[in-house]
Amino acid sequence: MKQFQVDPIVDLQLLGYDISFTNSALFMLLVLFALWVFMLGGMKRELVPGRWQMAVESVTGFVQNMLSSSIGPEGKKYVPFVFSLFMFILFANFMGMMPFGIIPGVHPFTVTSHLSITAVLAVMSFSIVLIVGFWKHGLHFFSLFVPQGTPWWLMWLIPLVELFSFLVRPFSLALRLFVAMTAGHVLMKVLAGFVINGLNAEAFWVAGVVSIPSFILMIGITMLELLVCAIQAYVFALLTSLYINDAVNLH
Repeated sequence: MKQFQVDPIVDLQLLGYDISFTNSALFMLLVLFALWVFMLGGMKRELVPGRWQMAVESVTGFVQNMLSSSIGPEGKKYVPFVFSLFMFILFANFMGMMPFGIIPGVHPFTVTSHLSITAVLAVMSFSIVLIVGFWKHGLHFFSLFVPQGTPWWLMWLIPLVELFSFLVRPFSLALRLFVAMTAGHVLMKVLAGFVINGLNAEAFWVAGVVSIPSFILMIGITMLELLVCAIQAYVFALLTSLYINDAVNLH
């Protein structure tokens, strides 16, 4: 579990509080820098777009289509927020998969494998839903917890169930991303340990029985984890757009 440990790079203290610059903060800055470079290279507005510009426009169009299908024409207002959320999670997930470990003393850090990070992202999404809901509908927003056609004799139960389901949303958003990234990295680390320990064993046959199958399996798990990185970013953005749709259209 050492790969998930937050270590200080620069020790800093302010009024008795520890505000040290950590490896987690470093990789978040690297993610933002990589995202800035990606967007900078794709916003040239050329008449005949190059591959870089087409890549950025494709991702932007993908998020815009997702919001339009989830919310409708009004979904365009929320493209900047959902796009930023999607791209940050996507780049953070992939950044944690980069082979920085080949450099002595350097280890990749997946910021989305920490519940504190995913919880902040989930709270941001949930806050947008609350702000949009109350700004657009006022107290009528509470009608979201009373679905149309609810029998009068269930009015004491259905609103409580709907309210509980609504309040669980940020927890499910945060936990889903956190668990998926943590479990994948733990599994890859365990398989890597089998490979290394098998090669270091005195018996030659151990390498064939343990190391080679583990190495082949690790390659497959790594490919799967790359897919999970993209899927988790998409799921987080999609659920956010669906939750915003509930606040906009009270569905």
